[in-house]
Amino acid sequence: MATHKGSEGLVKIGSNTVAEVVGFSFDETADTIETTALSNSAHSFVSDLVGWSGSVNCFWDETDSTGQGAMTVGASVTMVLYPEGADSGDSYAQGTAIIGTISRANAIGAMVTANFSFTGTGALAWATV
Repeated sequence: MATHKGSEGLVKIGSNTVAEVVGFSFDETADTIETTALSNSAHSFVSDLVGWSGSVNCFWDETDSTGQGAMTVGASVTMVLYPEGADSGDSYAQGTAIIGTISRANAIGAMVTANFSFTGTGALAWATV
């Protein structure tokens, strides 16, 4: 069984690595349609449309024009997510995503952070480096 540390991951926008990423998450989902008939004794469903969404958390870096700077609200970007790194044989997910929300936070004794939330448009494709 393979296990991976969070520090192995990275995020790219197209071919550009996003600077100062401290974490990311993404979910793959499927809509379901109920097919239960009155005569059934249990609910039944079929799968319908699939989708994906997530977020990238960073220390804010205003000089990262091709990574963080490319993720502006409403932008359509090629999101490439590497949960285990980008070495030969590593798996990654890629798709077109729309940046829906950017949240920035600042507090005494803490780094300024930026959180970019996205929604996939079209399928999320898995591949190997």
